[in-house]
Amino acid sequence: MTVSLAVVGTGDRGTTYAGYALRSPDRARVVAVADPRDAHRTALADAHHVPEARRFDSWQSLAAQPRLADAVVLATPDREHAEPAVRFAELGYHVLLEKPIAPSEAECAAVVAAAERTGVLLAVCHVLRYTRYTDEVKRYVDGGALGRIVGVEHLEPVGWWHFAHSYVRGNWRRADTSSSSLLAKCCHDLDWLRYVVDDTPVRVSSVGGLHHFRPGNRPPGAADRCLDCPVESRCPYSAVRFYHDCLADPDRHDWPLSVMTRDLTACGVTAALRDSPYGRCVYAGGNDVADHQSVTVSFAGGATATLTMSAFTPGGHRRTRIMGTHGYLEGDGETVSVTDFVTGATVTSDTRAGGADAGSGHGGGDMRLMAAFVHAVATGDRSAVRSGPRESLDSHRMAFAAERSRLADGIPVALAEPVRIG
Repeated sequence: MTVSLAVVGTGDRGTTYAGYALRSPDRARVVAVADPRDAHRTALADAHHVPEARRFDSWQSLAAQPRLADAVVLATPDREHAEPAVRFAELGYHVLLEKPIAPSEAECAAVVAAAERTGVLLAVCHVLRYTRYTDEVKRYVDGGALGRIVGVEHLEPVGWWHFAHSYVRGNWRRADTSSSSLLAKCCHDLDWLRYVVDDTPVRVSSVGGLHHFRPGNRPPGAADRCLDCPVESRCPYSAVRFYHDCLADPDRHDWPLSVMTRDLTACGVTAALRDSPYGRCVYAGGNDVADHQSVTVSFAGGATATLTMSAFTPGGHRRTRIMGTHGYLEGDGETVSVTDFVTGATVTSDTRAGGADAGSGHGGGDMRLMAAFVHAVATGDRSAVRSGPRESLDSHRMAFAAERSRLADGIPVALAEPVRIG
């Protein structure tokens, strides 16, 4: 069976997930597209040969039709997740939903309730669960090589340029128009920690805030836009340098450059620097989300996990240390090293080799998620999807609790019974 897909939201994530149909046309095909942006909608629809009659300028226009596909890939902005997710579930579409589910706990619960009420498959894009690296970590943990897990340290090194691009200048710069940076960037990581520890989170505390990207740290003489700024050449967050470097590197055209402009020329980049949010001074952008935050999660079985999200790093894979009673694991997103406490020996494995998905996003997780979702829709066997709606809700509840704790100066927040569903 070839699974038919409707893609709602044709930005970076929607285009990435739709790309699975180009890689595996015998398994999936895109038959409808919805997005209010003409250029984005046309580009994706043309790539998949979607007929004009199935190109829609809003999700509402698509939802007004009889069901046109087996499943919908929902990759709209964060605050436009809940309503379409509920509606498409009611129409009988299986739903692949980009994270986060929604920016509030009540909306998240409403989406989960809709999936359970209608019986459709809801898969949230927790792509880190699907990487070969995660498979290797789980192999050691579940196989008992570490004994009982006592503690986990986990770093999400966002990267100084990535944070400036997405969370200072970009779509996730304000919590009131998107979500907290922790929910937007790290519900991935909280879900991964829950998956690896394989236990119920019971208490969360967090500290952090907006340390650097605010007006008080603006260099003397800095202009509102990098093109006009006399100190731009000395600024680590220069948009002029960063986006022109992206233009010179074809690997950075699809992302992040295409988020800024679809005109991938020097003139196009300069025009975007002049007119778009991506050319603004990072100290004058009106952003308000945390740029450095630490979270501590306590699990029912006694293990603790700490997550640090920081803008002030080089970009790269997540880094993790797992401390167990019989062994110690250290991983960098590509290699996994395990020290056995009996022998003292350390064994290192490299997860980069092999697989047609190795070159896809998130260490292959993007395409392996799509493969699992498509298989589940085609066969009715949902076991390939590694996180059910309730587990996904757990990871989001951790993020909401962490943000409440952060705003209350780190006071721990107990994870009481979830918001009632249904």
